[in-house]
Amino acid sequence: MSQLPPQFPWQRAATGANLLSPDGSLGVTIFEEMTTLALSTGAINLGQGFPDEDGPVEIKEAAQAAIAAGANQYAPGKGILPLREAIAVHQERFYGLAPDPRTEIIVTTGATEAIAASLLALVGPGDEVLTFEPFYDSYGAIIGLAGATHVTAPLLAPDFMPDMTAFEAAISSRTKAVLINNPHNPTGAVFPRAVLQRVVDLAARHDAVIITDEVYEHLTFGEPHIPVATLPGAAGRTVTISSAGKTFSFTGWKIGWLSGPEHLVAAIRTVKQFLSYSSGTPFQSAIAVGLALPDEFYTGISETLKRKRDILSDGLRAAGLDVFTPQGTYFVNVDTAPLGISDSVDLARRLPELVGVAAIPVPVFCHAEGAERTRSLLRFAFCKKTEVLEEAAARLATLRDRL
Repeated sequence: MSQLPPQFPWQRAATGANLLSPDGSLGVTIFEEMTTLALSTGAINLGQGFPDEDGPVEIKEAAQAAIAAGANQYAPGKGILPLREAIAVHQERFYGLAPDPRTEIIVTTGATEAIAASLLALVGPGDEVLTFEPFYDSYGAIIGLAGATHVTAPLLAPDFMPDMTAFEAAISSRTKAVLINNPHNPTGAVFPRAVLQRVVDLAARHDAVIITDEVYEHLTFGEPHIPVATLPGAAGRTVTISSAGKTFSFTGWKIGWLSGPEHLVAAIRTVKQFLSYSSGTPFQSAIAVGLALPDEFYTGISETLKRKRDILSDGLRAAGLDVFTPQGTYFVNVDTAPLGISDSVDLARRLPELVGVAAIPVPVFCHAEGAERTRSLLRFAFCKKTEVLEEAAARLATLRDRL
């Protein structure tokens, strides 16, 4: 079944990441293509953003203990209470927020399900959803599935701060939800308080819900993470989403969560029960243990990632690329224009053979106009072992000579 009707909702919303051919047939995603190229050439895969080593041993042991103790059947649809309580304590500990674990928190199958359930519950045909651009690739597809219209406002290099004039022009009475990813994938930007407060004020003016994707909340480098829900005027209209995958390096467990006002959470829970219903029970117990880890763990992961960021960035600069230093996440973006290359999609397809490293072109995170604006940008992931990044940096340093 390679053919889909052109009116299929997610197909209408598909971005370059979906690589649909002109006749509407379904191709593989760029992520799958880059992974295949990396495997076939023996390249180091810095395209997909997942770590190559596990997180804390005490979390793994907690999962093993839960399995051995028989926690292997369905969890409650909104998640086991100990994890919901741990999430509430985490929000209070780091941000001073106090969601009720019984009515204002849901455990989800990763942050992706939390985003999907939120959009499917809160928007529909005739509504608009406003995001920054570039945007995480699932946003466009889920907005399309909901039957809503995806509107964007650009993030501008080199710091990838939003064009707030464009954002203000893009929001309107048709905007039902503003979806904000902060820290931001794929750019690595961490938005300051003034930017976030302006988003809140505009959302309030137009009576829009705010959905925040904060999965990289603990992966910032010298910049504080500010949850939107902590800002004046935000709490009553904001759904906050995060997950265990990025913080604890257990992306395969797919344990995420969301919190927010009871009426919004109840609506989202109604949709979530018809998606996955329930997520890995023993993993939920283990993540509750992880959320209680001491402050040294949380500061340590950002310090380690910052060193890895700098190792990879040095190799990218040696290659002659213009490096945009990220303030958060585990992605670094570069401009290929200094090498005389304007098509990052073409270069991404050549990189594994040229230097033995795979990356993702930033235009696939954009609609057509944004893709043109970012057409010379590439994204590399640095959530890998130090020795792997050192080897990747050495390979990338030879790029200019190999072109």
